[in-house]
Amino acid sequence: MPERWWSDSFKKSNGYFGCETTRQAEIVTGFNTWAYFETKYTRSNVLYEWTKLNIFTRWVSSTKQTFLLLFDPKLSLRESILQSLSKTAISQLTVPFWPYPYVLEVLACLEEPAVWAIRDHVRDIEKEFHPSKAPRPEYRRLHDIARHAIHVSENLDVSVQNIETILKHYDLYIVSQGSDSYFGADEDIRNQIDFFRGYTANLRFRSISNEKRLQNEIQLAFNIVAQANAGISVEIGRAAQIDNSTMKTIAFVTLAFLPPTFISSIFSMSFFQCGGDNGWGMSDKFWLYWVFAIPTTVGTILVWQYWHKIFPGVHHRKPVVVPMLKEHA
Repeated sequence: MPERWWSDSFKKSNGYFGCETTRQAEIVTGFNTWAYFETKYTRSNVLYEWTKLNIFTRWVSSTKQTFLLLFDPKLSLRESILQSLSKTAISQLTVPFWPYPYVLEVLACLEEPAVWAIRDHVRDIEKEFHPSKAPRPEYRRLHDIARHAIHVSENLDVSVQNIETILKHYDLYIVSQGSDSYFGADEDIRNQIDFFRGYTANLRFRSISNEKRLQNEIQLAFNIVAQANAGISVEIGRAAQIDNSTMKTIAFVTLAFLPPTFISSIFSMSFFQCGGDNGWGMSDKFWLYWVFAIPTTVGTILVWQYWHKIFPGVHHRKPVVVPMLKEHA
């Protein structure tokens, strides 16, 4: 095995394919390939599960034997690959790439449920909308599903690229054997690999469609909540208008009764006397009222004006904005 295949960068990769011809004294002794695929399956409760397919093959030219190593497979995955490999025709064993059609078959069986699981989540979201009910979208759940959908599409993109790389190296291998065309087992293997390339590419289109549908639902949820908030704002505005009209009425009534109140206050003071034998009378000290009233009024107005200039933030604080529908933020 190549030493770089054990490096951390390869372990953290999201997928790859590589191959090399081994020689000893200019004599071909074998052909090695290594490949890595990932799939992500999202369950109904939005929990997920990663499945990693990490294989290494060694084809020995002298005996036409192939050794296949499968690293850390799940029991179900190992049984699926062994069952798929049991279908191999004897005529195909002479080709170093013969395990890949069967490995890709197992990979396709993992990728298809992953794509349809995202589709089921999207479909459930699409059926949740009820115009008669208040909008209460679960944004955290929507974004979690979107994250899983992105990972599924990424895995499919990498798988398609890996399969195309396998086909390219397969063609180079056939050419290196001195044949410019495919016959028999060579042609069958290539056709099978090419079939899974197209199949995986079509799954990728379905996955892209899931992402677009999900983004459409997320945008719809935002718009519905924004529309509901706008409706609440309109109702608040109408209530404010009603309050404003009420305040105008109160202000008008207050203004209408202010002059009579002022006049009655003036004549109720001890400066004026009425009734009795003397009739109407007014004290010669009435000027004291104006001496105190006018300066006090002017002083109050001046203090109010300069108070707002010196301490502008005391009476002009920023309003506290209370977010509506806080549970959807």
